[in-house]
Amino acid sequence: MGHGHHHPHDHTHHTPAGTDPLPKALDVSVPDSELSPSQLSRRSMLRRAGLLGAGLAGAGVLGGATSAAATSRGSGGNGKNNGFLWLAGDHHIHTQYSDDGKYRVLDQVRQGARHGLDWMVITDHGSATHAKIGVDKVNPDIKEARDTYQDSLVFQGLEWNIPGAEHATVFVHPGRNEVEVLKKFENDYDGSLHPNTSATVNEALAVSGLRFLADQVHRRKVDDILMLANHPARNGIDSPHEIRGWRDATSADHPIAIGMEGAPGHQAASLPSPGGSGRGRGYYENAPSANSFPGYPPESYRTWGGFDWMTATVGGLWDSLLAEGKPWWITANSDSHSVYAEPSVHGPDTNFTRDGRHADPVYGKGLDLTQGDFWPGHYSRTHVGAERFSYAAVMDAMRAGRIWVDHGGLISGLDARLKGGGRWATLGGALHVKRGTEVELSIDIALANGANWAQFIPTLARVDVIQGQVTGAVRDKDTFAAPTARVAKSFEVNKSKGTVKLTYRLGRVSGPLYVRLRGTDGNRSSVGLGGAKVDPAGPAVDVIGDADPWKDLWFYSNPIWVLPS
Repeated sequence: MGHGHHHPHDHTHHTPAGTDPLPKALDVSVPDSELSPSQLSRRSMLRRAGLLGAGLAGAGVLGGATSAAATSRGSGGNGKNNGFLWLAGDHHIHTQYSDDGKYRVLDQVRQGARHGLDWMVITDHGSATHAKIGVDKVNPDIKEARDTYQDSLVFQGLEWNIPGAEHATVFVHPGRNEVEVLKKFENDYDGSLHPNTSATVNEALAVSGLRFLADQVHRRKVDDILMLANHPARNGIDSPHEIRGWRDATSADHPIAIGMEGAPGHQAASLPSPGGSGRGRGYYENAPSANSFPGYPPESYRTWGGFDWMTATVGGLWDSLLAEGKPWWITANSDSHSVYAEPSVHGPDTNFTRDGRHADPVYGKGLDLTQGDFWPGHYSRTHVGAERFSYAAVMDAMRAGRIWVDHGGLISGLDARLKGGGRWATLGGALHVKRGTEVELSIDIALANGANWAQFIPTLARVDVIQGQVTGAVRDKDTFAAPTARVAKSFEVNKSKGTVKLTYRLGRVSGPLYVRLRGTDGNRSSVGLGGAKVDPAGPAVDVIGDADPWKDLWFYSNPIWVLPS
């Protein structure tokens, strides 16, 4: 790409493969009369959201509700089909096999399916007890959930205590060695089992852990493994050079560490008391400590519009990574442990250390308004553009960066692509054109078109195009600013139903750059941390104890690069 940097794949080269059957709820050729009650409920939800049998400008971006064959040809896309099956999911879910969890695997998967999720990852906390017995014991429950909810893809993973840093989701493709690989990884590389005060030792152990995972794929012990950093700015201990180290630890052709939570879970935590817990949104309520990276400002310890400071700051850490021309994706999820206003408690005879799990929850104890979580899919969703309905396709799509995220059902579909020189590229991709080619960004959005789970139809007020130059690898690995990134264009929308088509013309492109998207309901905004010339109306900092998540909704997309030569 010029400068000699690794860049994302050109998605015009991706062709749908395989003929895996769609879930019945998504397959419109299956009549309602042949669906189970849960499948019919899910289909009804998808219809209300406008996600069944719909398409955007003939692009098939909502083809996740039609079939794997619901594709169309991109203009000059080398003759390849460009339709994707957009599958919603959550990669950060806890169960009774976490010391601070409560629900059965079946409970979380049932709720996720009810709230429109197609894929989920069970990620119980790494710990001595989990490493010893929990990682084994949860597997039969996950297999039961796969059998019970055959329209849902249920991955086994764990929440890794990154040595010397925060947490991360690590999950594997299902197979006969999924438990063996996760168990060995946790026992050998989890920071809670190998505490060390030396930053050098911790950072080396984390990189070694990622290389171990890559080796398991190389040796075909498992088909695939991914890692995503969780709530990265919550405690300020994920330094920029550590994040770059994780990203670059394994082969650029098949990386293991692919991104981070752009928005953390625990989104209900900031509901004001007495109706809520009155805490920090996402439990971001901390301050610098002796272990924090000293360069991070005080505002990094708060969420901004429900999103992590690393993602929400235009020209911030995420943009500094993208400006290197290297992939680093964002996601959103529930981090569901104990759900707000949900009536259950741990069952009797709970002894986590002895059993590796809590007893099954007991219901009917009254609504608990002190908890800060939502059910999977209830509020936060990560949408991935898969080539078919399968575990491998979801993981491939995530690694490719075909991802956009939303809160509160602000929008129900997104198709963004850069076009020029008879070619196009979509989210996570790179458009390769001759220098001086006219390039434009086309954006097709399916609005909410139905009430969300708070029983109102969100209004999309504005869409922002954020643009930055690719400036190459940084000398200082602790760089967390990208001076060229800015909001290049804002579109006023102010609609709640139907579809929106937008076009942004980049003009004749002479150097490598990227664009990414952000949208808002317009309820809360402020001048961004980089100033009005960089971000005139970005997300506002979330006030501890007074940041109703339903009154501040955003969506974000992953970037698309233009690489002229």
